[in-house]
Amino acid sequence: MQSWRRRKSLWLALSASWLLLVLLGGFSLLRLALPPRPRPGASQGWPRWLDAELLQSFSQAGELPEDAASPPQAPHGGSCNWGACFDTSKCRGDGLKVFVYPPSGPISETHHRILASIEGSRFHTFSPAGACLLLLLSLDAQTGECSSMPLQWNRGRNHLVLRLHPAPCPKTFQLGQAMVAEASPTVDSFRPGFDVALPFLPEAHPLRGGAPGQLQQHSPQPGIALLALEEERGGWRTADTGSSACPWDARCEQDPGSRQTQRRETLPNATFCLISGHRPEAALRFLQALQAGCIPVLLSPRWELPFSEVIDWTKAAIVADERLPLQVLAALQEMSPARVLALRQQTQFLWDAYFSSVEKVIHTTLEVIQDRIFGTSAHSSLLWNSPPGALLALSTFSTSPQDFPFYHLQQGSRPEGRFSALIWVGPPGQPPLKLIQAVAGSQHCAQILVLWSNERPLPSSWPETAMPLTVIDGHGKVSDRFFPYSTIRTDAILSLDARSSLSTSEVDFAFVVWQSFPERMVGFLTSSHFWDEAHGGWGYTAERTNEFSMVLTTAAFYHRYYHTLFTHSLPKVLRTLADEAPTCVDVLMNFLVAAVTKLPPIKVPYSKQRQEAAPLASGGPGPRPKPQAPAPNCVNQIAAGFGHMPLLSSRLRLDPVLFKDPVSVQRKKYRSLEKP
Repeated sequence: MQSWRRRKSLWLALSASWLLLVLLGGFSLLRLALPPRPRPGASQGWPRWLDAELLQSFSQAGELPEDAASPPQAPHGGSCNWGACFDTSKCRGDGLKVFVYPPSGPISETHHRILASIEGSRFHTFSPAGACLLLLLSLDAQTGECSSMPLQWNRGRNHLVLRLHPAPCPKTFQLGQAMVAEASPTVDSFRPGFDVALPFLPEAHPLRGGAPGQLQQHSPQPGIALLALEEERGGWRTADTGSSACPWDARCEQDPGSRQTQRRETLPNATFCLISGHRPEAALRFLQALQAGCIPVLLSPRWELPFSEVIDWTKAAIVADERLPLQVLAALQEMSPARVLALRQQTQFLWDAYFSSVEKVIHTTLEVIQDRIFGTSAHSSLLWNSPPGALLALSTFSTSPQDFPFYHLQQGSRPEGRFSALIWVGPPGQPPLKLIQAVAGSQHCAQILVLWSNERPLPSSWPETAMPLTVIDGHGKVSDRFFPYSTIRTDAILSLDARSSLSTSEVDFAFVVWQSFPERMVGFLTSSHFWDEAHGGWGYTAERTNEFSMVLTTAAFYHRYYHTLFTHSLPKVLRTLADEAPTCVDVLMNFLVAAVTKLPPIKVPYSKQRQEAAPLASGGPGPRPKPQAPAPNCVNQIAAGFGHMPLLSSRLRLDPVLFKDPVSVQRKKYRSLEKP
């Protein structure tokens, strides 16, 4: 009897030790690294862990199943790399300019979207002689034949072959020194730093805009499934399993429990998405998981993750070893809520910044190549992996995060305490003498710039000011107001119309507010958009209400970087729309800032008497008695150009301390704000 009790005690002790090892060591198992980049031609094998000793603590190397034998693939172009096979001297003039060869045959709808996204970008050129990069759209997967070799092939030098599907050309087509941008390339054939790994795009992927991320609540909701597992015939099934179950492994014999469900869904609704690295549709499932905010758990992937050259996937995905299912599952269950929150937030940012549309995928590809050309002047990892992303942080403006309006809080910095007033004088072109005096009285004003955009001659004299006053000769276009003039020396811009009417106190307080929110627009007069059910489109109103989504740029503060984005990032068709219909320029600028920041503007107090006496408009946008065309048409056309509606409504108005409080005026800093 005593011998039996001793054996039982020993058995219980051993069981408890193994359980403790799984629970304590499981979480550390997920401190994983992405698979190291393979040498061309070398076999990949299993991913390497940051903590290699963890693998030995679970099993011995001889106990693990051997890697499946697979014939090695020769890498494209042999030993080609960026320094040896790309001539950057052709890009020294205008930077990256891309010429696209006309398709040699019928193309799919996705190919049409790719051509449209390139032709509408700032990189496109119609001249192959002036191009830095020549792009060949491969039609292999659609026609079953290789695209014909262009006349300017030059052994593929400075060429990019774009493949949407991993369908290689026959050996008769020699890529030579050409780069390959391919969907889900295998790690054995991918050339790091030369080729570009793309996501697998479905045929119905939108051209621009795209569907937003599906994550409504970042923290795990009560009752939400822990795991989502891909199904061979499409869809997902969710499972909330115990630590003894490994539902993706056929070798497991444990009962997964009664809580497992078999619900099929287009997008997964779970915390973690288990994606096998062997299935051909794994790359598409990876994209679905990003959109759904489901943390991808890649089980021994055999393909290169998209844009891995610039995207830090350790912040959004987990690479795990499919040979250790119990330990991986235990580690997922023990992951802290803070870590889960960070991973899910990053999936939503990456989806929205780089993957939600064909346009973003193509522009990201070209931006990666441009970063290689710029070298040390390229985007930093912070700009690529932090909102709003590298596509909206143009390296032609700056490569330092502190120069952009989005990173002040993250960097612990603050915008400089001065602003530049940019006064647009359009027809009929009366000199804004009183406005100049009011702005010049601000203690924060560094310079005043007058943009003269009418046919009348310039006045012979201007008011005397303590700061420099510069007159810029405009070209008569409303979009001139948002050109990145080199004479603007401050981060903050106070955009004004010649017929604006502001007091010095209003200017001072608005600037102080902007310093706390440098990424947003701070304005005095507001307007709003709404959905018009009767007409099935967006409407626009300038009526004074508590809710608003836009501020008029005829009197507003914003960061000077938005001039660079307006001029160099917006499609030309939208800038042309603003010039042809001046009422659209306010709407367009508000769309741009809202699309970048995902935030509404901020309203500050403005004298009611001046608001009713003089509109803040001069042949351009401004409050109108009736919210009729062309403003509603502007909203719909610009929303179509962006591919979605980025405007957000707000009811926030910031007032000075003691504003309109029944206390002594001597206690108030901005006393003139309350004067009639």
